[in-house]
Amino acid sequence: MRLTIASIGRFKGGPLQALFEEYAARLPWQLTLKEAEEKKPLKGDKLKDREAELLMKSVPKGAKLIVLHERGREFTSVEFSSLLNRYADEGFSDVAFVIGGADGHAKSTLDAADQLLSLGKMTWPHLMVRGLLAEQLYRAYSIQNNHPYHRA
Repeated sequence: MRLTIASIGRFKGGPLQALFEEYAARLPWQLTLKEAEEKKPLKGDKLKDREAELLMKSVPKGAKLIVLHERGREFTSVEFSSLLNRYADEGFSDVAFVIGGADGHAKSTLDAADQLLSLGKMTWPHLMVRGLLAEQLYRAYSIQNNHPYHRA
């Protein structure tokens, strides 16, 4: 399985980048991080539309699209693992996760999503979400392979 995380913002080193890299390195699936940033001082829907354009350029053609969103579905780790397993069983080799900017996602991104995913009701910094997501991807892999990392 090939996984892509497309996200607004760029790592500049530090513990959040180290957290992401730790779990990305553990994961035997190919995980690619695509970072995007709009430099023009756009606001509101114009900014969200431009960020959507940048993010969608990073999504592989034919990939299952999972958009992280506050109104998305909350999964248990086992359910999330099952979702990824189902996508693989259905023949999808690419799964892309999209993390929007501070103002959220454009309607076009939400409409294109195969799944809206929430990491909980709390708001998380976008750079931290990458590490949380990478950990859950590793956990999903460990669940699928009966690895002792997940102790449910």
